[in-house]
Parts: sequence; C-alpha cells; structure tokens
Amino acid sequence: MNYIKRSIEEIVQKNDKAFKCILVTGARQTGKSTMLKKLFADKKYVSFDDPFIEEQAKENPNTFMMLNQPPVIYDEVQRVTDLFRYIKIKCDEEDGRGLFCLSGSQPFELMKNVSESLSGRVGIIEMSGLSLREIMGDRFNKPFLPTMEYVQDRSKTIKQPHNIWQIIHRGGYPELQNPDVDWGTFYASYVKTYLERDVRSLSAVQSLDDFRKFMVAVAARTGQMLNYSNIADEIGKDQGTVKNWISILEASGIIYLLEPYTSSVLKRTIKTPKLYFRDTGLAAYLTRWLTPETLAVGAMSGAFFETFVISEILKSYSNSGIDYRYCVSYYRGKDKKENSENEIDIIIEENGVLYPIEIKQGVKVTADETSAFIVLDKLENKKRGTGAIICMCPQPGALRENVLQIPVWYL
Repeated sequence: MNYIKRSIEEIVQKNDKAFKCILVTGARQTGKSTMLKKLFADKKYVSFDDPFIEEQAKENPNTFMMLNQPPVIYDEVQRVTDLFRYIKIKCDEEDGRGLFCLSGSQPFELMKNVSESLSGRVGIIEMSGLSLREIMGDRFNKPFLPTMEYVQDRSKTIKQPHNIWQIIHRGGYPELQNPDVDWGTFYASYVKTYLERDVRSLSAVQSLDDFRKFMVAVAARTGQMLNYSNIADEIGKDQGTVKNWISILEASGIIYLLEPYTSSVLKRTIKTPKLYFRDTGLAAYLTRWLTPETLAVGAMSGAFFETFVISEILKSYSNSGIDYRYCVSYYRGKDKKENSENEIDIIIEENGVLYPIEIKQGVKVTADETSAFIVLDKLENKKRGTGAIICMCPQPGALRENVLQIPVWYL
C-alpha cells in the first residue's frame, strides 16, 4: 500500500524546526509512526513497543540515552514516562532544534509528564485518523468555515466521493484504506489491542469485558447528549465508574465531547456536552452495522452522518495546527413559551463571529431548518456570521441571504 500524504506534515516539520522536541499524540493506528519515519528518515527510530527496548530504557535510562543520541524518534513513549526527565536534561544541554520526535497513543499520560518535564521545550501536535480530504487525495488544507469565500476556494480542488457511506462505514484508519484489509478483522484486533494496552495502563479496570460492553453502549449514543446515568443503568455500573471510563475514552482519542455554548444572555441553555466517536468505522463495528448499505438506511444513519461531519470539521482545524477546543461548541435551549427546544448542531467561532451550522443527511433542505440560528442575535458582544446546512445536496447554494447549503464533501 502506498503512503498517504498527511495534511499535518507541514505543521510537524515547522514545529521540528522551531522546538527542541516535538510530541505527536493521537489514537492508536492513526499513522503517527509511519508519518514520522517518512518525514524524518535521517533520524534514528526507536520503538518502546519492543519489550526489550522498553526494559532497557526503564532499567538504565542514562545508558539508553547515550546509545540513542538525538536526532531520534521515540515511539510509544508513554511506556517509559520516567525518560522525560532525561530528555529534558538533554534538551537543556543542546542548542539545536529537532532533537527529539516523540509519539504516543495515550495523550493523557503524555500531557501530564510533558507539562511537568518539558514545558516550553516541546511542540505538541494532535494527529487524527485520515480526513475525507486525505482519503480523496485532496491537498486543500484550510479549516472549514461556512462562508461563500470558503466554498469558492474549496471548489477549486473538490473531489466528490463515489459513495460517502462507504467512507463513513470504513472509517479513517490508514490501514483500512487498503481494500485487502478485512473491516471486521481489523476492528476486532483494534478493540482487543486498545483494551489490553491502553485501557489497562490508563486505569485499574477490573474487567475488560465490562469495559467492552461500556464501549458498545457509548458507541450507540454517538451524536447524543452525554447521560452518565443512562449508560450506568445499561451496563450495571455506578455513575462514578462511567465518568472515569468516559475520561479514558476521551483521553485516548476514541471519543470527543463537544461542549455547549454558554452565555449569561442565553439563560435556558442546556449545559450537557454532546458525545461523538472520533472514528465512524469503529462506532459502526461496535454497534454491529456491518455494511455501508445497512448503515445508510438504518436507525442510526442520522447520528452517524452527524458524527462524521463533526469529526471532519475538527480534523480540518487540527490539520491546520489550530486547537479547535477553543472555537467549536453546540447550542440547545428550551423555549418555555412554546414548550420546545432549539438546537444548533455546531457553532464555529472566529474573531468574535459565530457561524452556526445544522447537519442533515438529506438531499433537500430548507432555510426553515435553521430557525434556531437567530438565538445568537441576542448576544451583544458577538456577531452572527453566515450559517449553513451541511447535507447530501449535489451542489452548494444559498437558502437565503445568510444561510448556505453545503455538500458534505466540501468539508
């Protein structure tokens, strides 16, 4: 299988020139090691997945560092967190840049040790699974905004997929882009590896079978507001356990919690985050949607389409080196007079402007489906920008003066 060029490569190379150490984090199997070896073929590569090398680094870190001098790539570095102290010492001794390339699939543990040992010395980069742009071989690399300028710029390189549901069902892990790799076999192995390596090391989970059932319950709720009590009742655990396990899924890059937009002006805002699986293929495997065809017409098709769109928007920001956590949210509020709820699926904020977005899997959409957007006009210090419905429409267009319809492949 040929190497798939990653959108984040330029960000990684810039950070390598600017910092003494870079840290590439992200879920297991997103392609971190492959990318680093491709970009920095001149640097020595050391993987702590090798038990012998891991033991060497833990037992005698000084000797290990002497034998593996920078510039060097240390892969799965969360396995030897004590090594961070020695990396810090080496960074302080050397004046050059690009000394260490670190990667690992456990951001929570990595961040904890990086903040304590390498503060100010490390550039941190998040790597996601393949985006739709990367799968389609599209080099466009600007963060998504629902504006006419973005749509015009995007149309210059756009490549429409033959079957978007096949991509949603297949998922974004690089290995699965090889058609010879069996979908079910890959995800079965992925879940087993994730449970036995990441989950065991991140938390004292007594039963991996219970955690597997928990993952299935969470996958069935992708695109929904997070309800700890509901999940706890289904799997027979207390809410404290569920909260702890949710934090494990979030820390290891399996799920993302989209926080609500909050403002004192919007008094009736619901403040519960929404839960999204990062990879729709993994969510489909866990919830037993075994083919693209059954997923496309099944009861969860809307939730999966929304999950895919949210994930693609986040990737467009992280692949541009932008921390999306500070600029995306959703809104849901209760209207007591009409006894109804208004919802905006995702709000992107840029320079004080709020861009509201609805997500609909249908081909035909109407401006009436964006009626909730006007709630943002109540905010005194913010401006409402162009809104949009992201859907399966064949072409972008205007639904009204400040609302666009945008095909999902324009993300």
